[in-house]
Amino acid sequence: MTRFLKYFFYFVLFAGVMSSCKKQEIHMGDLTAPSDIVINTTIVGQDANHPDGDGSGDVNIQLSGKNVLAYYIDYNATDGVSPELLNSGQIIKKYTSVGVNKYRITVVAYGKGATATTITKDIQVRSDFTPDAEIVTDLVGDGSKTWSMNKDVPAHFGVGPWSTTSVTPEWWSAAPNEKVSCCNCFYTATFTFAKDAASGTYSLTVGSPNGAFTKTGALAGGLPGIPASGDEGCYDYGGGTSTFSFVPSSSGIAASAPSTKTAILLAGNNTYIGYGAVQKEYEILSITSTALKLRVRGTETGNAWYLTLKAD
Repeated sequence: MTRFLKYFFYFVLFAGVMSSCKKQEIHMGDLTAPSDIVINTTIVGQDANHPDGDGSGDVNIQLSGKNVLAYYIDYNATDGVSPELLNSGQIIKKYTSVGVNKYRITVVAYGKGATATTITKDIQVRSDFTPDAEIVTDLVGDGSKTWSMNKDVPAHFGVGPWSTTSVTPEWWSAAPNEKVSCCNCFYTATFTFAKDAASGTYSLTVGSPNGAFTKTGALAGGLPGIPASGDEGCYDYGGGTSTFSFVPSSSGIAASAPSTKTAILLAGNNTYIGYGAVQKEYEILSITSTALKLRVRGTETGNAWYLTLKAD
């Protein structure tokens, strides 16, 4: 159902854009659906000795077809992340789940009058990554550490463009304590990161005594129990626990940009960090034993959200 809803959402969006651009036209012409759609993939470093690539996780994706006006691509059909517009039909995608993993790429090609053709392709990719030990220690402490939003500092919450060069909340940033009156759950929620010494695995436990700060419906990032409609605010959410992993950031951020180039990747859809209307890979811009700054893609296309947390 989740996959159907997200593809239906983009169908309606694309149809609306097309109709608004053609208000003065009476004749739509030949509504030929896109055809001969092909997903070509080249896994970087793939050869006879490395069938799943060189461990970078990079895959060169090229789309082609006839009668195509726009492509929407879902890089992994099972992660709950919404498809994105791919204007050029070409991208180098970094898959970051550590180890050898299978992914199903889904492409929806749109033509005139919102006609559409959908195809899929399965790939298998290896990603090798060992996080800096200091980052791990700062996040989980001696085994477990709890964090919360740092409401007392300017720009503890903000939004800017999702970009490989901009790493600041240039569109909007919150003043100290700005969300107290409307959405204090944003500040009372806790996020406990832990490492299991025996297995070496990591987990996140979210505590939400006053609910989750999020948007509704598909924008809530899959959080359970969130209603289909309503404004941004606090919603009933019983908390949750999931595993997470440290992965290389897939943002493509410039090498000179202030970032650790390391990200926290949450498993499943029942946990979040700070704001429940974002995706599941949180890039660590900076971290110390007491302060954590994150950047994450919003569930609304084109948004990058910034979060500053403090150790409790």
